[in-house]
Amino acid sequence: MNIETLPCAVQEYIHNLIQEKNKLEIKYQILEEKYTLVLFQKFCKKAETVSADQLALFEEESEQTKAPEEKDETVTIKSYTRKKTGRKAIDESLPRQIIMHDISEEEKTCACGCALKCIGEESSEKLNVIPEQMWVEKHVRPKYACPSCEGTADEESPAVKIAPVEKTILPKSIATPGLLSFILVNKFVDHLPYYRQEKRFERIGVHISRQDMCNWQIKAMHALEPLFVLLKKQMKNGSVLNMDETTVQVMNEAGRSDTQKSYMWLCTGGSEGKKVFWYEYKPTRAASHIHSFLENFSGYLQTDGYQAYETAMKEYPDIKHVGCFAHARRKFFEASKGMKNPASPMEGIKWIKKLYDVEDHLRIKYTDANEFLLQRKKETEPILSGFKSWLDKKALHTAPQGLMGKAIFYTLGQWEKLIAYLEHKDLTPDNNISENAIRPFVVGRKNWLFSGSPTGAETSAKVYTLVETAKHCKVNLHDYLRIVFEKAAHANTEEDWNKLLPWNLFQDDG
Repeated sequence: MNIETLPCAVQEYIHNLIQEKNKLEIKYQILEEKYTLVLFQKFCKKAETVSADQLALFEEESEQTKAPEEKDETVTIKSYTRKKTGRKAIDESLPRQIIMHDISEEEKTCACGCALKCIGEESSEKLNVIPEQMWVEKHVRPKYACPSCEGTADEESPAVKIAPVEKTILPKSIATPGLLSFILVNKFVDHLPYYRQEKRFERIGVHISRQDMCNWQIKAMHALEPLFVLLKKQMKNGSVLNMDETTVQVMNEAGRSDTQKSYMWLCTGGSEGKKVFWYEYKPTRAASHIHSFLENFSGYLQTDGYQAYETAMKEYPDIKHVGCFAHARRKFFEASKGMKNPASPMEGIKWIKKLYDVEDHLRIKYTDANEFLLQRKKETEPILSGFKSWLDKKALHTAPQGLMGKAIFYTLGQWEKLIAYLEHKDLTPDNNISENAIRPFVVGRKNWLFSGSPTGAETSAKVYTLVETAKHCKVNLHDYLRIVFEKAAHANTEEDWNKLLPWNLFQDDG
């Protein structure tokens, strides 16, 4: 049937039906992609890894990649090293107890009557363990008094003399620095909530309530406040800050229900070898909370695409906002898992991979900052130019509401921020330093579920700050916290507190 021969009203009606049909098809496609992605996220591995073989499936063959006809080709096969199989050796630093298994004296004589001679030995190592052992430190202070004058000879001196009470970070508490360190490492490193630790203590005959442990945490972190002032100051000493945030459930917040989400913010900064991982609890995700991190700082702030960062930075002209290619890549990865034909999103992943390949080999090749910056800019410019042209072309024919459309328009919308990493040697293509640092908190949250009060959330953030900063300095966490708690009771000056920073505390030990 020729539609043009129909009355105008009928033609218009058919035209509207066709438009509605096209809209419904697009809507169905978008919903189908979202449903497929939800299934993938729920039942498949969360890792966003893409193998080289997967990328190769979607490579378009070009004249440069075609093998010349009737011509021998030399192929270089890379050698590879195979991992040694079997059990790994036990750490040599662990103490050894030698247990001899010798034959009897009678067996050491041969049938001919000659004494056997030892010609060697066989040995094997086994690992043993003693469960946590606790003991009581009984502190005794003898009292002295004069039996003759009973102190009347010198009225300015006390009649009874006794040694002063030892200064501790938790006065009048049974907790020693070693116990306090043990408890905090269990919770904030090994993700063992206080109620589980309470049960563990009971099994060895020690009764410490979860409320006591929570109170010790709060008092100890308040006592270390001068140390946190130095850490926050050091965090802003570098040229780059990395920020991220995640949710946390906090009970008993003023004016808020217990079911409302609160947030744990993370800011990473500082100079080489003195990186600080600063955690801070805030009741909301508002842009106003970002100001405390940016005050008295100038340089670069690298984040994901959350709009609150851009809003907050309007008041800080000395700070440049840098984007994250890992977040852009994630959107292409999600599109590849939700779409029937993943060729286009895989092409986007390939472009981003080229940037990371350049970054990896240049970081190894160049140690001089200026040479690195010049070479990085030279090698990435053609990749970025090609990627941008590809995005612009795809944007003309892609629905913004679909997974591929979201990936394209997110990347284009963030483009100036994404390429800003080329300006400074300490900047990388992504914000993964913060993403990785906030992961231990997320794992812990799955175990302890919530904070009982805002004060508990605030001091938990401070413990994570100490632990993750010390972890980056590669120090023993239990030893570090124990020594800090011991020496903090006697710290009076800024110099005393400065010695307790993780990069200074073990400096003498090399």
